[in-house]
Amino acid sequence: MKERLRKELKNKRNSLSKNEVLEKSKKIKERLYALNEFKQAPVIVFYVSYDNEVFTHDIIKECLTKKEVIIPKSVKENRSLILSKLENWNDLEIGAYNILEPREDKIIEISIDEIDLIIVPGVGFDEKGRRIGHGKGYYDILMKKSIKALHIGLAFECQMVEQIPTEEHDVPVDIIVTEKRVLDFNKQ
Repeated sequence: MKERLRKELKNKRNSLSKNEVLEKSKKIKERLYALNEFKQAPVIVFYVSYDNEVFTHDIIKECLTKKEVIIPKSVKENRSLILSKLENWNDLEIGAYNILEPREDKIIEISIDEIDLIIVPGVGFDEKGRRIGHGKGYYDILMKKSIKALHIGLAFECQMVEQIPTEEHDVPVDIIVTEKRVLDFNKQ
């Protein structure tokens, strides 16, 4: 069931044109920037978008001078993420899963306890903050460990579904930002 939903949602997202992705991502960025939780967070983990995800490259570049930007590096052997401070966009290279990650020689490891906010990717989300990722569990593990950090999912409206089936290890997000709305589960 989960695998079928994941495939369905990826197909919906991949059917968006590059222009649609950029246009909708710009609206999502504006909504994200307007959030007090985002404005007040000095240390933020960002995912680096790929494969028609909500485009985060501009957000990351713009935040480099205003925030402490943290980019995860995947460690496939134990399915974990190294959190590394990013000082320059050019310090990224194609890494695991064909996603931009910090270069080995540019890793400045940051403790999970220093993180204020995590921008979470997802293949799909529902109206209760539950998410379906790529099925590897990296972000569920990260969100479980980040006790004090707020978790914000970025998604296109076409990635929103009525209900995501969850398992014990799944961790919901606190806020979802789409091109049309902000869903804040802390205020419900």
